[in-house]
Amino acid sequence: MARVLVVDDDQVIRGLLEVNLEMEGHDAVLAADGRAGLESARAEPPDLVLLDVMMPELSGWQVAEELLGDPATSSIPIVFLTARAMEADVRRGHELGVEHYVTKPFDPIDLMNLVNELLSRQEPA
Repeated sequence: MARVLVVDDDQVIRGLLEVNLEMEGHDAVLAADGRAGLESARAEPPDLVLLDVMMPELSGWQVAEELLGDPATSSIPIVFLTARAMEADVRRGHELGVEHYVTKPFDPIDLMNLVNELLSRQEPA
């Protein structure tokens, strides 16, 4: 069972992702803002992070920079899940080093397929 951290300030999105992740057999850990997400990832590093960009406390950009810049969390795949669909935002996400950039609205089935694909690439602990 993989541990997937969902960081999104939208309660409906968090709930949807929690249900879908659990249906796929994963353990969903939820955070409602960037700071809580960063603290959760540092306290118990997840196998994957689904990260919104526009959030209170810390933006997804800031959270990604912190996680990818820390040797303890730099290997955790990050998927941005955001309404920000401008090419410059997508490019910025890839330049930061995130694995994928998924725009809202998204297809939950496609997202779960992506999550499972990314998790299958990781070496077993």
